[in-house]
Amino acid sequence: MTRLTAFRFRPRLLDALHGYTRSRFAADLGAGITVGIVALPLAMAFAIASGLKPEAGLWTAIIAGLLISLLGGSNVQIGGPAGAFIVIVYGIVERYGLANLLIATTCAGVLLFVLGVLRLGTLVRYVPVSIVIGFTNGIAVLIALSQARDLLGLQVARMPADFFAQIKVLGASMGSFNPSAFGLGMACLLGLFVWPRLWADKSPLHLAMDLPGMRRASRVSARLPGPVVALVTLTLFAWFFSLPVETIGSRFGAIPRGLPAFALPEFSWETVKLLLTPTLTIAMLGAIESLLCARVADQLTSLPRHDPNQELMAQGVANFITPFFGGMPATGTIARTVTNVRSGGTTPVAGILHACTVAVIVLAAAPLALYVPLAVLAGILLFVAWNMGEWHEFARLGHYSTHYRLLLLGTFFLTVVFDLTVAVQVGLVLACALFIRRMSSLFTVEPMEGDGPLIHYRLYGALFFGAVAKIDPVVQAVEKGPDRPVVVLDALQLVLLDTSGLDALRQLHKAVLLRGGTLRLENLQQQPRGVIELAGFDRELAAS
Repeated sequence: MTRLTAFRFRPRLLDALHGYTRSRFAADLGAGITVGIVALPLAMAFAIASGLKPEAGLWTAIIAGLLISLLGGSNVQIGGPAGAFIVIVYGIVERYGLANLLIATTCAGVLLFVLGVLRLGTLVRYVPVSIVIGFTNGIAVLIALSQARDLLGLQVARMPADFFAQIKVLGASMGSFNPSAFGLGMACLLGLFVWPRLWADKSPLHLAMDLPGMRRASRVSARLPGPVVALVTLTLFAWFFSLPVETIGSRFGAIPRGLPAFALPEFSWETVKLLLTPTLTIAMLGAIESLLCARVADQLTSLPRHDPNQELMAQGVANFITPFFGGMPATGTIARTVTNVRSGGTTPVAGILHACTVAVIVLAAAPLALYVPLAVLAGILLFVAWNMGEWHEFARLGHYSTHYRLLLLGTFFLTVVFDLTVAVQVGLVLACALFIRRMSSLFTVEPMEGDGPLIHYRLYGALFFGAVAKIDPVVQAVEKGPDRPVVVLDALQLVLLDTSGLDALRQLHKAVLLRGGTLRLENLQQQPRGVIELAGFDRELAAS
């Protein structure tokens, strides 16, 4: 068990500031501003899709993003509201209400911090990749479905959280289809796919602008984030032509320009017990998302690898504090982290500056968000959902084992039809069951030639609770064999023995004693020998 003396809290920022230079600050400043601009529309879109007001996402990006960069264990990870939380948060708000969402998020923050203190960050790596892909693709489908109302401009007062109920409501509301909203949403989605390709090295537009007077304009345009370009241009288009579409202002009213008020949720032990499942869901998803994101960031840079336990503690602090200001759950975000790396960010200072950038924009230009069409935000979220899903894995399923296919597809469908908690729980149980089945198939008992009363077998693999039935044929051979048998088990290839396997050997020993014979274990490896000696089975064999 981890000792309290092993507790270590050292944010990566402290190490990154050693030898920090003006040139590194300039790079971090450019990356921070770029990521802050990218985070602005995403934060509003994630909050609205989660059933919250847009300011909940904005202040989560600011407060949680600041705390995660200040206290985290990664040089480049950017924290804030994430698309993966949309379905979870929406379901919690629908079932338990906004106040209880804040309590569940705070409790999840405590749990995440404890996981980091106990140095359990590496446990996330034990979640099979098939389960991660399954629930990620499932969440992407649910995000896309949740945006159908705003993309189509349907007049639906409140979308249900259940998958089939959503389809039913959408089908019943198709009579209110709004062509203007649909056009804006599709233009946004198409633009997000096309924008980065316009500035590719061999694109016609890039080649046309490769002139002395146009090169600077080309470089500036290439650095502009697609979501920001889509948000600004399509908002201006909708405002100029007075398109009849729903906007942030028409649904939510004005976004407050001042700092959010600090308010403590009303905690009670009964409420905490009621919110156990939402708390575990938020903590589990936050841990998985943040550490997977940090691992992706490690692969993109040559910077020191992240500290998973420090990262979990930072996520815990952020999720504990942010709800006091009306925020939503936060975690590491892959899209903004990758943007940070590609923009030149090398230290947590870039993440701090990203939070400051969002804060400045919110405080200075919050009223302008009133005119943003919800259909444009829906287009942005559809693009996020598309990039979130690893759709090529479905096409490659034929190259993998039946176990892999079963885990991936089972987790995917359970996520879509039920919820993430059920999907991951069932997926992990199924993964354990399949692993036990696979390991048990690797254990074999091979009979060897023996003379007279000698019964000789060779053991291969791991004799554990899932494989003990394979000792039964040896017991039957003893019971049907000659009197006073000498049973020899060659354990040179036996690599693991657990208590259930030891009990199976004891049952074999009893059968041998009933026939007046002896049992010998030869060539024991270190682990099986340790189990046998600790249980005193070696003395039992010697005394018989």
